[in-house]
Parts: sequence; structure tokens; C-alpha cells
Amino acid sequence: MESYQKLLKENKFWAIDKINNKPDFFENLLHVQTPEFLWIGCSDSRVPPNEITQTQPGEIFIHRNVANLVINTDVNLLSVLDYAVNHLKIKHVIVCGHYGCGGVKAATTNNDFNQVLNMWLRNIKDIYRIHRNELDAIKDEDLRIDRLVELNVQEQVMNLAKSSIIQRAWKNENRPDLHGWVYGLKDGIINPVFEMKANTHIDPIYEYDNL
Repeated sequence: MESYQKLLKENKFWAIDKINNKPDFFENLLHVQTPEFLWIGCSDSRVPPNEITQTQPGEIFIHRNVANLVINTDVNLLSVLDYAVNHLKIKHVIVCGHYGCGGVKAATTNNDFNQVLNMWLRNIKDIYRIHRNELDAIKDEDLRIDRLVELNVQEQVMNLAKSSIIQRAWKNENRPDLHGWVYGLKDGIINPVFEMKANTHIDPIYEYDNL
């Protein structure tokens, strides 16, 4: 059996098991989607959002990319954010990175990863530059990268707060709260590292006054 065929086989087992335990499971999912959470996570295959939070289909709206970045020119990310905030009316946006992130580690090197990855990782290099004094003081490489993972999550939460999508929802509906988490590959535990409640003030240069 080819490896991809195993996925299809396991899918059938999963679907049958769901129906056996709850006959109306798929019928309920068919007609409504009301998640409370938007999860912006890393594409790393070792960090499956539903599994590590023990949530079911329909409970988390999910967007994933390399190193869980929130970039203000990323139309893919912004369309997900817009839909989640303005149509699904989610209450919480979670940016979840993970310790030992390969994308973050790659950004600390001087390797040329070719054009597309270079462009993407440049965003993390900028975070290193901003926090250089703190990071350079950490002599252990693994600890330094893990701290950069945390700072990266913090900066991505800040990037969410800088968006008119979030600020408009804050002004009009006092939601969503923003959360920065880091998942541990070694122990499976999520570490909350940063949080912004709705209507938190940020640097005035980023705050819109005509929403």
C-alpha cells in the first residue's frame, strides 16, 4: 500500500468511528461553523492544533505558515483574519509558535535559501535585529533560538494589533483578545508568553482614528 493510500484508509476509519459515536456529527458540521478561536500557527507537522488542544472539528479556525508569521502584505493571512473576525465573529486570536522552530533557526544564519524563503525569513531577521542586545547576551544557541521563538510570537501578536481588521473589531465589538503561545516539542505543553486584551493601546503611529 502506498503511503498516501494509508491516509485515505485511515480517513474512512475515522469517519465511521465519528458516526458510530455520534450519528449526527457530520450533519451538525454541515450547516454551521461557529469557532471561538482563530489559530495562526507554524506549518510544522509536529504541531497539529486540534490534537494538542484536544478540540474537535468546528472549534478552531486555522491558518498555518512557516514560523507563524503575521505579515501586513500577506493577502492569504489577511483574508483568513478578515473572515474569522468579521464573519465568524471569533473571540480570540492565538499565534502559536513552537520551541525548536526550523524557520526561526534558519533566520539566524547567513545561508542563502533562495528568493522566496529569503523574503519570508527576512521578517524574523528584523525581529532579531530589534532584540539583538537581549539575544546576543544568551550564549547557549538553543536557548537563544527559543527566546527568539518567543519574541517572534510577541511581534506577530503586535502585528495583529496594528491591523485595521483587529482595531475595527476592538472599537465596535470589544473583541477579539490576542494571545501569543509557544508549544514545547519536548513535553507537549503550551507556554503562554504574551497577551493583548481587546482595545489595548499600541504605539499611536499604528492606531487608526477613522475606523
